[in-house]
Order: sequence, then structure tokens, then C-alpha cells
Amino acid sequence: MPDPLDNFLALLAAGRDCALLRFSLGNEYLKRGDPAQAAVHLRHAVEHDPNYSAAWKLLGRALTEAADPVAALAAYRQGIAVAQARGDVQAAKEMGVFAKRIEKALGLKSGD
Repeated sequence: MPDPLDNFLALLAAGRDCALLRFSLGNEYLKRGDPAQAAVHLRHAVEHDPNYSAAWKLLGRALTEAADPVAALAAYRQGIAVAQARGDVQAAKEMGVFAKRIEKALGLKSGD
């Protein structure tokens, strides 16, 4: 059975770079326990499509798992704004919960 990561990397090497491919790479690296590499691809995903709320959410998760709570909080806050603008209420709510956890852990008030 082909390795999904190999397939995604082959597509990237072939010049097929896009938000969905980068999201898929980020998700695959997260599954493999490499949040730092996942964050690299997820940042590219939101550069390709700044309105990709699912990519913002996964980027926040990757950064959290990579022990970068400040960057994770920034990603979640941006993702919340994107999701709200798109009417993606569920994604905004989920990212809001994750952002509040980070704010609490950092000793910040909501929105600081």
C-alpha cells in the first residue's frame, strides 16, 4: 500500500503546491507525531488560502503540540476571525475553546 506522505511529497515536488496539498501534508505529519514539520506545511496552506479555517485550526493544534503556545494562540485567533467571517460557527467555537485554554495556561485574559 502506498505511503500517503510519499504521495503528497511527490505531488509537491511535481509543482502541484496548493492549500489542500499543504493541509494534507500538515495533517499527515501530525498523525506521525511531527508537529513542527506539520506547522511548516500548515503555514503554507494558510498562505495559499488565508480563508481556509480548517487549516488555521490544524495549524493551532500543530503549534500547540510543538510547544509554541504564543504562536498557537495567534493562529487560533486568526482562524476564529476567518471562520466567523465565513459563517463557520462550529470551527470558530472549537478554536475559541482551544484559544481560551492557551490564554488560561499563559495567564492571559481573553483577547490579550
